[in-house]
Amino acid sequence: MEGLNSGMSNDSTSSSRDLHERLSHLCGRRFWDPSQAWDTEDPVLGVCAERTVLVWVPCFLLWAFSPLYLVVLRNTAQRSIPWTTLGAVKVVLSSVTIAAAVAEVVWALVVRGSGHSLAFNDFLAPLILLVSYVLQLCLLLVGRKYGDHSSGLLWCFWFLMLLCGLPQLKSVGSSLAGSQEDEYGTALITTFITRYVAALLLFSANCVADNPPRAAHQSKNDYPEERSSFVSRLTYHFATGLVWRGWRHTLQHEELWNLPARCRTSNLDLVWTRAWRKELARGRHHPVPSSEQNGTAGKSSPPTRDTTGSAKVSVVRVMLRAYFWPYLFATIVYVISELMLFLTPQLLSLLISFTTDESQPLWRGYFYAILLLLVSLSTTVVKNIFYYRDQTIAAQLRASFMGAVYRKALVLSATARRQFTLGEIVNLMAVDSQRLSDTVLYFNLAWGAPIVITLALYYLWQILGPSVLAGLAVLVLLIPVNSVIANQVQKLQVAQMKFKDKRIKMVSEIINGIKVLKLYAWEASFVRQVQEIRRDEIRVMRRSAYYQAFISFIFLTSPYMVALASFATYLLTSDENKMDAQTAFVSLSLFNIMRMPITQLPGLIAQCIQARVSLRRMEKFLSSGVIDSSAVIRDDKEKSAVVVSGGEFTWGVKEEEEPWVLRDVDLRVEPGQLVAVVGSVGAGKSSLVSALLGEMTKNAGRVIVNGKVAYVAQQAWLQNASLKDNITWGQPVDEKKYQKVISACALQPDLDMLPAGDMTEIGEKGVNMSGGQKQRVALARAAYSDADIFLLDDPLSAVDAHVGRHIFDSLIGPQGMMNGKTRILVTHALAYLPRVDTVVVVQDGRLVERGTYSQLLAKGGKFAQFLLNHINNTEEGEEDEEDIDELVDQLEDTPMGQKFLSQIARQNSKVEEGSAHARIGSIRRRRRGSSCGSGTRRSESDTEGGGVSRILRQDSKPSRGVDHERIPMKDMKEPAGKTLVQEETSETGKVKWKVYQFYAATMGLLPAILPCIFFAVAQGCQAGGNIWLSQWSTKTQEDEGITDNTTDILGNVTSNITGDGFDKTQFLAGYGGFGIGQSLFYYMGSFLIWTGCMRAGIRIHHRVLDSVLRLPMSFFDTNPSGRIMNRFSKDVDVLDSLLPMLMGAGLSCFAEVATTLIVLVGSTPLAGVVVVPIMVFYYFIQVVYISSARQLRRIESVSKSPIFSHFGESVQGVATLRAFKVEDAFMAESQRRVDLTTKANICNLACNRWLGVRLEFIGNLITFFAAIFSVVGRGDVSAGMVGLSITYALNVTVTLNWLVRVSSDIEANIVSVERIMEYIEEEREAEWTIQKTAPPAAWPEHGVVSFNKYQTRYRPGLDLVLKGVSCTIQAGEKVGIVGRTGAGKSSLTLGLFRIIEAAGGNIVIDGVDISNIGLHDLRNRLSIIPQDPVLFSGTLRLNLDPFNEHSEEEVWRAVEMAHLGAFVKAQTETLQYAIDEGGSNLSVGQRQLVSLARALLRQSRILVLDEATAAVDVETDDLIQETIRSQFANRTILTIAHRLNTIMDSDRVMVLDKGKIAEFSDPASLLANKKSIFYGMAKDAGLV
Repeated sequence: MEGLNSGMSNDSTSSSRDLHERLSHLCGRRFWDPSQAWDTEDPVLGVCAERTVLVWVPCFLLWAFSPLYLVVLRNTAQRSIPWTTLGAVKVVLSSVTIAAAVAEVVWALVVRGSGHSLAFNDFLAPLILLVSYVLQLCLLLVGRKYGDHSSGLLWCFWFLMLLCGLPQLKSVGSSLAGSQEDEYGTALITTFITRYVAALLLFSANCVADNPPRAAHQSKNDYPEERSSFVSRLTYHFATGLVWRGWRHTLQHEELWNLPARCRTSNLDLVWTRAWRKELARGRHHPVPSSEQNGTAGKSSPPTRDTTGSAKVSVVRVMLRAYFWPYLFATIVYVISELMLFLTPQLLSLLISFTTDESQPLWRGYFYAILLLLVSLSTTVVKNIFYYRDQTIAAQLRASFMGAVYRKALVLSATARRQFTLGEIVNLMAVDSQRLSDTVLYFNLAWGAPIVITLALYYLWQILGPSVLAGLAVLVLLIPVNSVIANQVQKLQVAQMKFKDKRIKMVSEIINGIKVLKLYAWEASFVRQVQEIRRDEIRVMRRSAYYQAFISFIFLTSPYMVALASFATYLLTSDENKMDAQTAFVSLSLFNIMRMPITQLPGLIAQCIQARVSLRRMEKFLSSGVIDSSAVIRDDKEKSAVVVSGGEFTWGVKEEEEPWVLRDVDLRVEPGQLVAVVGSVGAGKSSLVSALLGEMTKNAGRVIVNGKVAYVAQQAWLQNASLKDNITWGQPVDEKKYQKVISACALQPDLDMLPAGDMTEIGEKGVNMSGGQKQRVALARAAYSDADIFLLDDPLSAVDAHVGRHIFDSLIGPQGMMNGKTRILVTHALAYLPRVDTVVVVQDGRLVERGTYSQLLAKGGKFAQFLLNHINNTEEGEEDEEDIDELVDQLEDTPMGQKFLSQIARQNSKVEEGSAHARIGSIRRRRRGSSCGSGTRRSESDTEGGGVSRILRQDSKPSRGVDHERIPMKDMKEPAGKTLVQEETSETGKVKWKVYQFYAATMGLLPAILPCIFFAVAQGCQAGGNIWLSQWSTKTQEDEGITDNTTDILGNVTSNITGDGFDKTQFLAGYGGFGIGQSLFYYMGSFLIWTGCMRAGIRIHHRVLDSVLRLPMSFFDTNPSGRIMNRFSKDVDVLDSLLPMLMGAGLSCFAEVATTLIVLVGSTPLAGVVVVPIMVFYYFIQVVYISSARQLRRIESVSKSPIFSHFGESVQGVATLRAFKVEDAFMAESQRRVDLTTKANICNLACNRWLGVRLEFIGNLITFFAAIFSVVGRGDVSAGMVGLSITYALNVTVTLNWLVRVSSDIEANIVSVERIMEYIEEEREAEWTIQKTAPPAAWPEHGVVSFNKYQTRYRPGLDLVLKGVSCTIQAGEKVGIVGRTGAGKSSLTLGLFRIIEAAGGNIVIDGVDISNIGLHDLRNRLSIIPQDPVLFSGTLRLNLDPFNEHSEEEVWRAVEMAHLGAFVKAQTETLQYAIDEGGSNLSVGQRQLVSLARALLRQSRILVLDEATAAVDVETDDLIQETIRSQFANRTILTIAHRLNTIMDSDRVMVLDKGKIAEFSDPASLLANKKSIFYGMAKDAGLV
């Protein structure tokens, strides 16, 4: 080995000698003289070196990088910069330098011509300079043409020219001063000074940015980097204004910079889409259709499962395709920054050598110190460039992922929609996209760490020789341990994300169905379910925490163990090996370089594992099946508007389920036809419409839809926007057309009622609109769209009969606005059928009949039977008498119809055969006489309607007929009614101490305090080990007689230590003991931090969940679900994942900084003079930065909620979006919202780098002064102390940076705790149970309800909505409640369930004042059947009996009585049948039957009915009414009447007007009084 090294050294020496001779020959003199250039007090390089290498370096670098610079310019838009004084000065000065170079060339020619000999370099040097100056001027002019207002290449060129010209400047100065022989002559001195002054001025000019290009649109909020100078970009000075503003006052979103074009989501989405399509084409080996974008297309898969699957696409390759070149640049910069780290140990070695050798010239020490400063500053600049570029790529990648997930969600197939719930997809956007984008940074660090470790080991080999192999062996032994732990952590990460998805999904359903949970008092059951999932999640996290703590222990121990093993082997293998200061501290500095990547490796491994899990989840989602764009085609050769031939369609199903099939579909609809689709619940009517939209999987057949489509869903979907925006939907506003649509949809009375008219904001999911209002707005949207084909899925189900007739007449029917357009109408309102062109009957997934109304009646088949049932079950007043006559006349014209009418006649002895009118009258009389039950039925024009639950919000109607009350959770008269959903607020200023106290309290006393002590002791052990090493190295040098007297760390003079000192074994034992102590204490501190933070996460999640479920309904009406879900997804993830790491890192970092400063000042007391003011400046910088960073993080957090709200809104209405073909518009809106978050993120990145440069500059100054004081104190300070001082000074740069960064990250992320605290501290509802006032178990025994001067309002400060209501409802009494809009009908029910609290008076049920008992004690004893049912994912049994209080027999009995028995028995799982999220695998009618089963199971004495049979067919309606009459015969029933006919057989009717009871008597008495309000309402409704 020694021979090999000797040979290499000889070769190197020979090459160096040859190069020296060539350069000397080129110059005609000696290249350089070491005795004059190095071994002297006044060094001089010499003319040859100054005129060759120092000239060539900047020039050749300019030549090398010019082509790359031109390529970059060519790829930018050509935007010339206007001429300014600065530009003219640059050109003039460049011309001066060219003139000076020309002068030198002329001088050389003149001298040569005069017969004097000149060396070749005297011609070469000026020619190289001339070419370089001309090239510089050309680049300057070309740069101006392409808009480069501050060239980095030219700045570097002039900087190097000045730097390399310093030796020549010194020589010229000495020549002029006469202290040195003049080797240049007057001519060269003149040209040099001219060039140098011009270069200095040009360098200064290039430090200032020129004006921006002419074509650039200027705004005060434009991203400043793009118009900043190169120096400003290097130092991030352009962020100074924002940082200072953030310190002076609280930053607002409007003050942030606009995004640069390269970071805008719309541009990023294009880049991602192109990369995705290329990767998709690569995977399939054929061109990709334009429709297959962003993971939205795929290949065919088995027809019974899915329409379209996607080829397996590597997301990693897509990432590389999209961001390869920016990432490559960042990677190159990273490599350079890591290589520069290894210059500092070499300089440290030289400094220690200088302090131990007093024969070296003093200037060398200062030279080493300056060189150390320059290297440190260069490393700072390069490293910050890397971090800024890498983190910018991460922000771009995150935006790309969010855009890709959103775009994919808009095209998911039916099967894929069942695989990915809304909560899971939100997790992909919120968590997985963040983790994957962070991988950009972690990946570079991860692969860079082994390279840094390898290089460090290489340099250590040069110092310690083969002994370093012992240290390497320690690292190798850790590899299998890492592998085992990494595999375990990966498995735990997969499990944790699974539980996280499950928890988010459950919480999402709870938030969306919160009103139902409150009405049924089911909160506790669902809290328990979430907590069970959370316990499983925490169990996994706890195991992961143990591994994390163990990893930290191993990796923190490993650098010390590597050093110990290497030092021990070095000292014990040979007595000749001495541990002097140079060996010890240069090795230690290399070990410190290793320490950072080794310490970071646990976190990097964990992050990469998390990213791998997220990558698989993202790939699975983006590669999942999509709707088949070819399922529905347009064929201009086909004259019909809609054609389906041989159609067979299925919904997406899970693997174990049998698919439901819509088969044998043959349908042809001509342009302008009105086609009605009828059938019973679950027959497949809505599925037929979905098939025409391409929502179902097409197994066979052909579907043609020729024309622009408008779609009205069965459950109306509205946006969180103004009512007018929901109607116009981005189209130009045509006021005349708009008013016509408003009138046709009967919306004008609603607009008159709304606080801000059509500019009133509609809440999320239409929370402040009734079902009828939502349906009519959805119809208006379709009508305004001016489509060719209208697909209307039972839009009249949520409106009154007379309103339905108005809409049919004015909008849908033959004389309506849609006349001449193709209309396919799903309906149960059979009275309209005589006026349609074609009727299609659907039964059991087949189109059993089709034809005109007359044809189907004549046929006497399924349709005739269906129609007969309808007449038999029609209540008086539901249709005009002439409509009934028309239906009966049609039946009488067919033999089968006469037969069925005869059957009706025989069922009622009062019917006289022969007269249609008498027959209808008898039917009506029979129904009036037999409907002694609740009277809650409604006609089939009111079926399968609704969107978000209308339990307590009734439809508002036009003045004619019954007015419906719209009950949002805010007052109707509130002037600010224009806005419902309030902007999300955030705290401002410094995070309050109470937030930290709250978090510490939830951690527990020991986990909050002990880690501080343990980390301090651990750092003390580390410092002790280094001091121990310093003392040993000093002793070694003394033993060798290098120094006579030294100073210890306290500055005391010590004499030589000889035999009384400690030996190698003692040294190694002490050094190892300090290392073990450091590791053990760090492990205990880390373990306690993880344990405490996990405990805090558990407690805080439990408290916020409990708090949210106890918040009043007004909170949910004014806060979008996305905002609430952000607390449970992103903020809880911060508690679980980020804060434990940050808290541990913060405590460790603080202890390390304190230890570093103590050791630094102790080893070099003079450093204290400089360190103190520098630390004051450091503290000021930290305070200024954190003020801005904190608020930027808050802004970023707040801006995330709208993304998820809009995303959830889009996914829920995806069928409507696709039908109207507005996906691109919604995608653009999503991009805009993502941009708002990215804007805050990019601003934060710039401020982050602003801080990094300044902090590292402070650290570099400390290192510089430590080196200077070591030079000044040469001879008085031991080499060991010098090594210790500079080693710690080098570390202070990193530790200071990390301390501020970690502390700012802690404060930025503790904002998540602050945000969660807001919800915990919100004002809650009353207690759920109150033991002292709990009513008896049998309460209420009778069902007597008394209102005593009852008053209520929605929120404090608003007007009363009920004003002194007093009445008593007797046991078993059936009471109908009616009133015009705003009368207070639903407020009465809200008050009964205490959804809103009394403002005066009280409600007494069976002698118990309900305000004195717990909410659950009350709500558990009442029942309600809402108009719109809400189901939760889980089993059917869970949806009926979440507390498992009833026996199997009781549940089956309720199911049978609710007429669900046949359906449930047909399922293999029966009561354990899995209900999908929102009950999406049941029809709306079946969901309503589940609600009925809930009421039957509870068997309360008091029942509130809100259109209990709103979404079932007539046949089932009759059965349900019979069930209600029989099972609730002796119950007190309150019916909120949307239709007067539903309460005509009530015992009494309560008429409310303006919050007061206007009339309260039996229907007959009220109708007898023609002056009564009730009579007027009945007359308006056409009942009298």
